[in-house]
Amino acid sequence: MKLTELFKNDTLSLSFEVFPPKTDTAFESVKVATEEIAALHPSFMSVTYGAGGGTSQYTLEIAKNIKKNYGVPTLAHLTCVSSTRQTVRERIGQMREAGIENVMALRGDLTPELVSSDRSRWVYRHAVDLIHELKESGADFCIGGACYPEIHPESSDQREDIRYLKEKVDAGCSFLTTQMFFDNNLLYNFLYKIREAGITVPVIPGVMPITNGNQVARAIELSGSFMPQRFKSLVDKFGHSPDAMKQAGIAYATDQIIDLFANGIKNVHVYSMNKPDVAKKILENLSDILG
Repeated sequence: MKLTELFKNDTLSLSFEVFPPKTDTAFESVKVATEEIAALHPSFMSVTYGAGGGTSQYTLEIAKNIKKNYGVPTLAHLTCVSSTRQTVRERIGQMREAGIENVMALRGDLTPELVSSDRSRWVYRHAVDLIHELKESGADFCIGGACYPEIHPESSDQREDIRYLKEKVDAGCSFLTTQMFFDNNLLYNFLYKIREAGITVPVIPGVMPITNGNQVARAIELSGSFMPQRFKSLVDKFGHSPDAMKQAGIAYATDQIIDLFANGIKNVHVYSMNKPDVAKKILENLSDILG
């Protein structure tokens, strides 16, 4: 099922993101965790890609398993940073052969080695280059892209960021998924700006439940997210207690999702971090709302 068909529905829906293991020995435990989330029957599940594509085989294996054995539509991530054209084309062929219909086209994170490398030699410098490759491959993928409600860490300002975002959409992006954010007003403001810029594809907000106080610094590092004072107070109060922080983090994320639904958003994506218990609790909190 192509996700654009899902997004046409008027019903409210929740999806979850999982990530593949970094090593062979961790595969079984990760597979079990992703299966437990799939058993909750989310609207779809996205499967991420390791830095530099190191876990590409696991991304496909997990995505195929979820789709085949649980009937959950999957969105497989694909990155292109520093990759050769041959490598990317091989990965596209593997996705096609695996029956993957939905692909999240990303540049990929820059590892310290990549930051210091000679980028002039790269075939793909930006996600838009990968989107062009996917379209030219002849495969009938539904292509998604990432966006930042605040600003991409490497952009000089939001206007530049939105201009590049429109390039991705014009190249063939059918929908966008946002990076995590913790203040819904930032998203609403962002949506207004991109609609004014002529970007009309569906935008799926990404919400990340912070269930461990140590996650906060990492979240800021990854997305540059603004942390509202009420969220900071929550971490200050409960961050020292794992159980309390987990409960508070799930409650905060639930509150964000309820507000999004109440303000006309139909589809929300949860960065569930391979945690079936977190995914299950959020669904329980929203059971009557989702229907």
